[in-house]
Amino acid sequence: MRVIFMGTPDFAVPTLARLAQDGHDIAAVYTRAPAKAGRGMSLRPSPVQALAETLGVSVLTPSTLRTPEAAETFAGHRAEVAVVVAYGMLLPQAILDAPAHGCLNLHGSLLPRWRGAAPIQRAVMAGDAESGVGVMRMEAGLDTGPVALEARIPIAPGMTAGELHDALMPVGADLMAQAIVRLGQDRLAFTRQPEEGVVYARKITNDEARIDWSRPAHEVANRINGLSPFPGAFFEVDLGKGPERVKVLRAARADGGGVAGTLLDSDGTVACGDGAVRLIELRRAGKGGSAAGSDFVRGARLTPGTRLG
Repeated sequence: MRVIFMGTPDFAVPTLARLAQDGHDIAAVYTRAPAKAGRGMSLRPSPVQALAETLGVSVLTPSTLRTPEAAETFAGHRAEVAVVVAYGMLLPQAILDAPAHGCLNLHGSLLPRWRGAAPIQRAVMAGDAESGVGVMRMEAGLDTGPVALEARIPIAPGMTAGELHDALMPVGADLMAQAIVRLGQDRLAFTRQPEEGVVYARKITNDEARIDWSRPAHEVANRINGLSPFPGAFFEVDLGKGPERVKVLRAARADGGGVAGTLLDSDGTVACGDGAVRLIELRRAGKGGSAAGSDFVRGARLTPGTRLG
Protein backbone atom coordinates (compact mmCIF):
# COMPACT_ATOMS: atom_id res chain seq x y z
CA MET A 1 0.00 0.00 0.00
CA ARG A 2 1.03 3.61 -0.44
CA VAL A 3 1.72 4.90 3.08
CA ILE A 4 2.57 8.16 4.79
CA PHE A 5 4.45 7.44 8.02
CA MET A 6 4.28 9.90 10.92
CA GLY A 7 6.48 9.33 13.97
CA THR A 8 9.38 10.73 15.94
CA PRO A 9 11.06 8.73 18.77
CA ASP A 10 12.71 5.32 19.05
CA PHE A 11 9.33 3.72 19.75
CA ALA A 12 8.26 4.45 16.16
CA VAL A 13 11.39 3.18 14.41
CA PRO A 14 10.61 -0.58 14.29
CA THR A 15 7.22 0.09 12.71
CA LEU A 16 8.68 2.22 9.93
CA ALA A 17 11.40 -0.38 9.35
CA ARG A 18 8.83 -3.18 9.18
CA LEU A 19 6.59 -1.35 6.70
CA ALA A 20 9.58 -0.70 4.45
CA GLN A 21 10.75 -4.30 4.81
CA ASP A 22 7.30 -5.55 3.83
CA GLY A 23 7.54 -3.63 0.57
CA HIS A 24 4.98 -0.92 1.16
CA ASP A 25 5.42 2.30 -0.81
CA ILE A 26 6.44 4.90 1.80
CA ALA A 27 5.33 8.10 0.10
CA ALA A 28 6.75 10.40 2.79
CA VAL A 29 7.81 10.47 6.41
CA TYR A 30 6.59 13.21 8.73
CA THR A 31 8.54 13.76 11.96
CA ARG A 32 9.36 16.49 14.44
CA ALA A 33 12.11 18.91 13.46
CA PRO A 34 15.67 18.25 14.65
CA ALA A 35 16.17 19.33 18.26
CA LYS A 36 19.22 20.57 20.13
CA ALA A 37 20.88 17.80 22.14
CA GLY A 38 24.18 16.85 23.72
CA ARG A 39 26.79 19.01 25.39
CA GLY A 40 27.33 21.03 22.24
CA MET A 41 23.58 21.53 21.82
CA SER A 42 23.86 20.71 18.13
CA LEU A 43 20.75 19.92 16.13
CA ARG A 44 20.02 16.20 16.13
CA PRO A 45 17.45 14.60 13.82
CA SER A 46 14.79 12.37 15.34
CA PRO A 47 15.35 8.60 15.28
CA VAL A 48 12.60 8.29 12.68
CA GLN A 49 14.25 10.88 10.44
CA ALA A 50 17.57 9.09 10.74
CA LEU A 51 16.01 5.83 9.54
CA ALA A 52 13.99 7.50 6.79
CA GLU A 53 17.12 9.07 5.35
CA THR A 54 18.85 5.68 5.20
CA LEU A 55 15.78 4.33 3.39
CA GLY A 56 15.90 7.21 0.90
CA VAL A 57 12.41 8.39 1.84
CA SER A 58 11.36 12.05 1.65
CA VAL A 59 11.25 13.62 5.15
CA LEU A 60 9.04 16.54 6.15
CA THR A 61 9.26 18.39 9.49
CA PRO A 62 6.45 20.97 9.46
CA SER A 63 5.93 23.08 12.57
CA THR A 64 2.17 22.90 12.04
CA LEU A 65 -0.32 20.90 9.98
CA ARG A 66 -3.13 23.41 10.44
CA THR A 67 -2.58 25.51 7.34
CA PRO A 68 -4.13 25.06 3.89
CA GLU A 69 -0.63 24.66 2.49
CA ALA A 70 0.19 21.83 4.87
CA ALA A 71 -3.07 20.04 4.05
CA GLU A 72 -2.44 20.44 0.32
CA THR A 73 1.08 19.03 0.62
CA PHE A 74 -0.17 16.10 2.69
CA ALA A 75 -2.97 15.26 0.24
CA GLY A 76 -0.52 15.57 -2.63
CA HIS A 77 1.28 12.41 -1.52
CA ARG A 78 -1.84 10.46 -2.61
CA ALA A 79 -1.44 7.99 0.23
CA GLU A 80 -3.92 5.20 0.80
CA VAL A 81 -3.31 5.34 4.56
CA ALA A 82 -1.26 7.25 7.11
CA VAL A 83 0.44 5.30 9.91
CA VAL A 84 1.03 7.36 13.07
CA VAL A 85 3.32 6.22 15.90
CA ALA A 86 4.24 8.71 18.64
CA TYR A 87 4.38 11.59 16.18
CA GLY A 88 4.03 14.27 18.86
CA MET A 89 1.62 16.58 17.06
CA LEU A 90 -2.19 16.62 16.92
CA LEU A 91 -3.65 16.00 13.47
CA PRO A 92 -6.39 18.35 12.24
CA GLN A 93 -9.45 16.97 10.47
CA ALA A 94 -8.15 17.88 7.02
CA ILE A 95 -5.14 15.61 7.60
CA LEU A 96 -7.23 12.80 9.11
CA ASP A 97 -9.52 12.84 6.06
CA ALA A 98 -6.85 13.02 3.35
CA PRO A 99 -5.79 9.33 2.95
CA ALA A 100 -8.37 7.05 1.35
CA HIS A 101 -8.34 4.75 4.41
CA GLY A 102 -7.73 7.45 7.00
CA CYS A 103 -5.00 7.47 9.65
CA LEU A 104 -4.07 4.44 11.78
CA ASN A 105 -2.39 5.03 15.12
CA LEU A 106 -0.26 2.55 17.08
CA HIS A 107 -0.94 3.38 20.73
CA GLY A 108 1.08 2.02 23.65
CA SER A 109 -1.74 0.93 25.95
CA LEU A 110 -4.87 -1.20 26.15
CA LEU A 111 -7.47 1.41 25.28
CA PRO A 112 -9.49 3.03 26.73
CA ARG A 113 -7.06 2.78 29.66
CA TRP A 114 -4.23 5.28 29.41
CA ARG A 115 -5.28 7.55 26.59
CA GLY A 116 -2.82 10.37 26.13
CA ALA A 117 0.83 11.29 26.25
CA ALA A 118 2.54 8.86 28.65
CA PRO A 119 0.71 5.50 28.60
CA ILE A 120 3.75 3.29 29.18
CA GLN A 121 5.08 5.22 32.16
CA ARG A 122 1.63 5.63 33.71
CA ALA A 123 0.91 1.90 33.46
CA VAL A 124 4.05 1.04 35.44
CA MET A 125 3.52 3.87 37.91
CA ALA A 126 -0.01 2.62 38.59
CA GLY A 127 1.17 -0.94 39.20
CA ASP A 128 -0.82 -2.39 36.28
CA ALA A 129 -0.45 -6.14 35.80
CA GLU A 130 -0.44 -5.91 32.00
CA SER A 131 -0.02 -3.50 29.13
CA GLY A 132 -0.06 -3.74 25.37
CA VAL A 133 -0.46 -1.96 22.07
CA GLY A 134 -3.43 -1.32 19.84
CA VAL A 135 -4.08 -0.20 16.28
CA MET A 136 -6.74 2.50 16.24
CA ARG A 137 -8.38 4.58 13.53
CA MET A 138 -7.73 8.17 14.48
CA GLU A 139 -10.46 10.70 15.23
CA ALA A 140 -10.34 14.33 16.31
CA GLY A 141 -10.64 13.30 19.99
CA LEU A 142 -7.65 12.26 22.07
CA ASP A 143 -7.19 8.51 21.43
CA THR A 144 -10.94 8.01 21.16
CA GLY A 145 -11.05 6.16 17.84
CA PRO A 146 -12.21 2.59 17.25
CA VAL A 147 -9.68 -0.21 17.74
CA ALA A 148 -8.94 -2.91 15.17
CA LEU A 149 -6.17 -5.03 16.67
CA GLU A 150 -4.63 -5.38 20.11
CA ALA A 151 -1.74 -7.29 21.66
CA ARG A 152 -1.15 -7.78 25.39
CA ILE A 153 1.98 -8.39 27.42
CA PRO A 154 2.38 -8.80 31.21
CA ILE A 155 4.19 -6.20 33.28
CA ALA A 156 6.61 -8.30 35.30
CA PRO A 157 7.32 -7.35 38.92
CA GLY A 158 10.06 -4.72 38.99
CA MET A 159 9.82 -3.96 35.27
CA THR A 160 10.75 -0.39 34.43
CA ALA A 161 9.02 1.86 31.93
CA GLY A 162 12.09 1.62 29.73
CA GLU A 163 11.90 -2.16 29.68
CA LEU A 164 8.19 -2.11 28.94
CA HIS A 165 8.79 0.42 26.15
CA ASP A 166 11.42 -1.83 24.57
CA ALA A 167 9.21 -4.92 24.88
CA LEU A 168 6.28 -3.18 23.20
CA MET A 169 8.23 -1.83 20.19
CA PRO A 170 8.55 -5.09 18.19
CA VAL A 171 5.06 -6.20 19.23
CA GLY A 172 3.66 -2.93 17.94
CA ALA A 173 5.57 -3.13 14.67
CA ASP A 174 4.22 -6.63 14.03
CA LEU A 175 0.68 -5.57 14.92
CA MET A 176 0.71 -2.60 12.54
CA ALA A 177 2.17 -4.77 9.79
CA GLN A 178 -0.77 -7.16 10.24
CA ALA A 179 -3.21 -4.25 10.21
CA ILE A 180 -1.91 -2.89 6.91
CA VAL A 181 -2.11 -6.30 5.25
CA ARG A 182 -5.71 -6.74 6.41
CA LEU A 183 -6.56 -3.20 5.36
CA GLY A 184 -5.32 -3.92 1.85
CA GLN A 185 -7.49 -7.04 1.79
CA ASP A 186 -10.52 -5.13 3.13
CA ARG A 187 -10.47 -7.37 6.25
CA LEU A 188 -9.65 -4.82 8.95
CA ALA A 189 -12.66 -4.46 11.26
CA PHE A 190 -12.92 -1.78 13.96
CA THR A 191 -14.71 -1.83 17.32
CA ARG A 192 -15.74 1.26 19.25
CA GLN A 193 -13.98 1.73 22.58
CA PRO A 194 -16.13 1.05 25.65
CA GLU A 195 -17.50 4.00 27.57
CA GLU A 196 -16.24 2.61 30.88
CA GLY A 197 -12.62 2.31 31.95
CA VAL A 198 -11.33 5.53 30.41
CA VAL A 199 -8.12 6.70 32.11
CA TYR A 200 -5.88 9.51 30.88
CA ALA A 201 -2.09 9.27 30.84
CA ARG A 202 -1.16 12.89 31.36
CA LYS A 203 2.30 14.09 30.41
CA ILE A 204 5.02 13.41 32.99
CA THR A 205 6.11 16.57 34.84
CA ASN A 206 9.34 17.27 36.67
CA ASP A 207 7.38 17.80 39.89
CA GLU A 208 6.54 14.09 39.93
CA ALA A 209 10.16 12.99 39.88
CA ARG A 210 11.07 13.81 43.51
CA ILE A 211 10.44 10.70 45.61
CA ASP A 212 7.80 11.08 48.29
CA TRP A 213 8.93 8.61 50.94
CA SER A 214 5.73 9.16 52.92
CA ARG A 215 3.78 7.09 50.39
CA PRO A 216 3.32 3.30 50.84
CA ALA A 217 6.25 1.18 49.67
CA HIS A 218 4.47 -0.31 46.66
CA GLU A 219 3.58 3.17 45.38
CA VAL A 220 7.14 4.41 45.85
CA ALA A 221 8.62 1.42 44.00
CA ASN A 222 6.09 1.69 41.16
CA ARG A 223 6.79 5.41 40.73
CA ILE A 224 10.54 4.88 40.68
CA ASN A 225 10.30 2.09 38.08
CA GLY A 226 7.71 3.99 36.06
CA LEU A 227 9.96 7.03 35.76
CA SER A 228 13.02 4.97 34.73
CA PRO A 229 15.05 5.77 32.75
CA PHE A 230 13.46 9.17 32.02
CA PRO A 231 13.12 11.56 33.69
CA GLY A 232 14.28 9.42 36.62
CA ALA A 233 12.90 9.59 40.15
CA PHE A 234 15.32 11.22 42.58
CA PHE A 235 16.12 12.11 46.17
CA GLU A 236 18.67 14.50 47.63
CA VAL A 237 21.35 13.66 50.18
CA ASP A 238 24.60 15.21 51.41
CA LEU A 239 27.49 13.35 49.79
CA GLY A 240 30.15 15.53 51.38
CA LYS A 241 29.71 18.81 49.52
CA GLY A 242 26.13 19.64 50.41
CA PRO A 243 22.89 18.14 49.10
CA GLU A 244 23.19 16.37 45.76
CA ARG A 245 20.53 14.83 43.60
CA VAL A 246 20.62 11.05 43.18
CA LYS A 247 18.44 9.28 40.64
CA VAL A 248 16.93 5.88 41.41
CA LEU A 249 16.62 3.76 38.27
CA ARG A 250 15.16 0.65 39.86
CA ALA A 251 13.56 -0.27 43.19
CA ALA A 252 11.61 -3.09 44.81
CA ARG A 253 9.55 -3.54 47.94
CA ALA A 254 11.54 -4.79 50.92
CA ASP A 255 11.09 -5.84 54.53
CA GLY A 256 11.47 -3.19 57.18
CA GLY A 257 10.00 0.05 58.38
CA GLY A 258 10.73 3.25 60.24
CA VAL A 259 10.59 6.99 59.78
CA ALA A 260 9.82 7.68 56.13
CA GLY A 261 12.93 8.52 54.11
CA THR A 262 15.37 6.92 56.57
CA LEU A 263 18.12 4.65 55.25
CA LEU A 264 17.72 1.38 57.15
CA ASP A 265 20.84 -0.55 56.15
CA SER A 266 23.92 -0.58 53.94
CA ASP A 267 22.08 -2.52 51.22
CA GLY A 268 20.01 0.54 50.28
CA THR A 269 16.76 -0.21 52.09
CA VAL A 270 14.72 2.93 52.79
CA ALA A 271 11.67 3.28 55.03
CA CYS A 272 8.44 4.50 53.47
CA GLY A 273 5.15 5.65 54.94
CA ASP A 274 4.14 2.01 55.03
CA GLY A 275 6.86 -0.63 54.59
CA ALA A 276 10.18 -0.12 52.83
CA VAL A 277 11.84 -0.25 49.42
CA ARG A 278 15.26 -1.43 48.35
CA LEU A 279 17.13 0.87 45.99
CA ILE A 280 18.52 -1.49 43.36
CA GLU A 281 20.20 0.90 40.90
CA LEU A 282 21.33 4.48 41.50
CA ARG A 283 23.07 7.25 39.59
CA ARG A 284 24.34 10.63 40.74
CA ALA A 285 22.77 13.44 38.73
CA GLY A 286 25.05 14.61 35.97
CA LYS A 287 27.07 11.38 36.00
CA GLY A 288 27.03 8.86 33.18
CA GLY A 289 27.26 5.52 34.95
CA SER A 290 24.97 3.84 37.44
CA ALA A 291 25.75 1.60 40.39
CA ALA A 292 24.05 -1.10 42.40
CA GLY A 293 22.27 0.39 45.37
CA SER A 294 24.41 -1.41 47.94
CA ASP A 295 27.62 -0.37 46.16
CA PHE A 296 26.48 3.24 45.96
CA VAL A 297 25.50 3.39 49.65
CA ARG A 298 28.81 1.92 50.79
CA GLY A 299 30.87 3.99 48.37
CA ALA A 300 29.14 7.19 49.45
CA ARG A 301 29.56 6.16 53.10
CA LEU A 302 25.88 6.61 53.84
CA THR A 303 25.11 5.08 57.21
CA PRO A 304 21.85 3.65 58.53
CA GLY A 305 19.78 6.48 59.95
CA THR A 306 20.67 8.91 57.13
CA ARG A 307 17.62 10.85 55.96
CA LEU A 308 17.04 11.02 52.21
CA GLY A 309 15.24 14.15 51.05
